[in-house]
Amino acid sequence: MHPEGYTVCRLALDDAAALAAAYDRNREHLKPWEPTRPDAFFTEAGQRETISGRLDQVAQGLYDCWLLWHGHDVVGAANLQNIVRGAMQGADVGYWIDHGHLRRGLGVATLEFLVERAHELNLHRLGGSTNVANLPSQQVLRRCGFQEYGRIPEFLYLDGAWQDSILFNLVLHDGPPRG
Repeated sequence: MHPEGYTVCRLALDDAAALAAAYDRNREHLKPWEPTRPDAFFTEAGQRETISGRLDQVAQGLYDCWLLWHGHDVVGAANLQNIVRGAMQGADVGYWIDHGHLRRGLGVATLEFLVERAHELNLHRLGGSTNVANLPSQQVLRRCGFQEYGRIPEFLYLDGAWQDSILFNLVLHDGPPRG
């Protein structure tokens, strides 16, 4: 599924140290696209707390969380988040790739993995949003078949300011809800 030397594994509490190191290493790279993070977020203890909360959401069926590994290093994350069942059967995608591993096809491979997971979870649609300035992420979404369908002004508070976002959608099937 991913280029040679990379693996995808479910998020686990034991990943806290490696994930803290990855976030610290990518602090400036991710800063424009993320909310302002307290210093504790970049520590093992902070990641243990974050992961624990996220795993609670996984247990409730609201998230599906994965990490991208290269050897012993976390070099990305992939999530199906805000999973909604019932009539919608949808989720939003979230992903990031380590600045030292860009331009290797990992963004596309990671998003393709999330689309495959969505099929396994019997979802009908996936949504994605990107900051207007995040052209690489928009390109990844388009390469994976997502279609732009709108723009929301001041959608997310990122990097210290309200930012406009571009919205994307991918319909996975047109049959009735499954599962």
